[in-house]
Amino acid sequence: MVQVELLAPARDYDTAVDAIDCGADAVYIGGAKFGARHAATNSVADIARTVEYAHRYGVKVYATLNTLLYDNELEEARAQALALAEAGVDALIVQDMAYCRMGLPIPLHASTQTSCTTPDKVRFFEEVGFERAILERALSIEDIRAIRNATHIELEAFVHGAICVCDSGRCFLSRSTSERSGNRGECSQPCRLEYDLEDEQGRKIIEGKHLLSVRDMNLSMRLGEMIDAGVSSFKIEGRLKDRVYIRNIVSLYRRLLDKEIACREGVVRSSVGRSTIEFEPDASKSFMRGASEYFFDGKVRGVASFDTPKSMGERVGVVTRCDRRGVVLDCDHDLATGDGVCFVSNGRLYGTNINGVEGRSVRLNSDEGVAEGVTLYRNYNRHFVAAVERSRIRRTVDVRMKVEFSADAVTLSVTDIEGVTTTCSVACDTQEVRDAVRGEAMLRQQLSRVGDTIFEVADIEVVNLRFVPMSVVGALRREVLAKLLEERIAHANKRPRRAFVEREAAYPSRVLTPQDNVTNRLARAFYADHGVSDIAEGLDCRATTAGECVMQSSYCIRREIGECLLQRPKYRGKLYLVRGSKRYALHFDCKACRMMVIDE
Repeated sequence: MVQVELLAPARDYDTAVDAIDCGADAVYIGGAKFGARHAATNSVADIARTVEYAHRYGVKVYATLNTLLYDNELEEARAQALALAEAGVDALIVQDMAYCRMGLPIPLHASTQTSCTTPDKVRFFEEVGFERAILERALSIEDIRAIRNATHIELEAFVHGAICVCDSGRCFLSRSTSERSGNRGECSQPCRLEYDLEDEQGRKIIEGKHLLSVRDMNLSMRLGEMIDAGVSSFKIEGRLKDRVYIRNIVSLYRRLLDKEIACREGVVRSSVGRSTIEFEPDASKSFMRGASEYFFDGKVRGVASFDTPKSMGERVGVVTRCDRRGVVLDCDHDLATGDGVCFVSNGRLYGTNINGVEGRSVRLNSDEGVAEGVTLYRNYNRHFVAAVERSRIRRTVDVRMKVEFSADAVTLSVTDIEGVTTTCSVACDTQEVRDAVRGEAMLRQQLSRVGDTIFEVADIEVVNLRFVPMSVVGALRREVLAKLLEERIAHANKRPRRAFVEREAAYPSRVLTPQDNVTNRLARAFYADHGVSDIAEGLDCRATTAGECVMQSSYCIRREIGECLLQRPKYRGKLYLVRGSKRYALHFDCKACRMMVIDE
């Protein structure tokens, strides 16, 4: 039986609960330190609360410890890892191999920042003892199949959200402009800024565009292919996203993934429970920098968003007329007062709110930049956000009940869909039932009143029906369901959790460059013991990135602008990215179809 997992981000306990209630099979959440999102940290106590809530549904919790460590942080990092293990998390997501040397009693997942890009690299993580490898976003479906055919390790892949334009964990662009490092959880996102593209004479080929800003990932229509290719965990990006985003996107992917599971024999979801929501999920109504399948079908152009790194939202229509009353669109729409809209005019992004709507005529709060022919997008849907916020969301676990009567007792047994059973009895005088049909109906009604518990009664078996006061039945029901919840959590906590044990394995390279970023003594010893003979000092340990490659990427600006060197471009000379005083040389490895960015 193949288990498939929908993995959702959690900024904090509240967003974790939202993700779980909407159908996530697992969540990933940051601890107090050493996570790649400094704005999404949580105490061990809050993570323990998250684990307790998650485990009642069989949902797993993974803690992110995915930044690189310096020598003076090793002891503190180990203490936090042990505290998270004690809190009950199911695995730790790590980038730094120092964690492999800490004797941790918990499974480790190799973060996408470890560059899980090739069969050899992923096979190494499997052989050395990792439970799971998180694949690089730029991989194609063929790349994933090749990795699956060469390994047996669990494979996790991103399906929705922001894309790092660089190879994850190999980007130093932020460090080249400040002391903030993405590998230390403090990326300043310079890839989302404007740059000029210049030739070797300093002439501007493109001016003031977001040349490194790629669209967001949406693989919602490719989930079935990914299951068949061997992916077992489907990851939504977004530990900084708000609760409306989490509710909407998790609900959407739960629905789509369930459809793919249902039509595949031997494939099941990894947790239990049925989620009920009161809104229609729609990815176009949440933050997205334009939907892209990136390089899922191979490397193609059209994946960047040169005009803006911000969310454009859903397309509404084209402006056909502007006057003092507002603008007129070329089609019917459902815009409403209070919605937020945006558009690109003369290469610049404008945004405003709607003050009124009458048919196709729309009154904008500001008409700056508005002109005939611009396309209007809605990036804030007031009615949709309100519907998601007020939606009653509930996740329930089906149970079967068996109630048995004797002359002096009532016994109630409850069994959930995983076979966890609990039984409670109460001693009391029972009497014969005068009206069996009415009496059984009242009994079933009382037993089905599960209130705000996580349970939903799917079936009730009545044995030797006798009369007892409904208050007795109600108290018995509450007692047995409370006990069942305790049993479910205990059952989840008893699941085997394999401690990480480092095994012999040969690292696929004998040389580690500054870009491989070894930053502490434990990581250095780890690589040396696994056959690496030449280990350079990590770039994050150096005072400057001058002269170094600060980004390696499957994304290529030449390909994106139609100037691929393999396709007879108009210009074959050197290219540079320039922003203020910063200048980066672009190198192109056409054989590997990759771009390197060098800090000059």
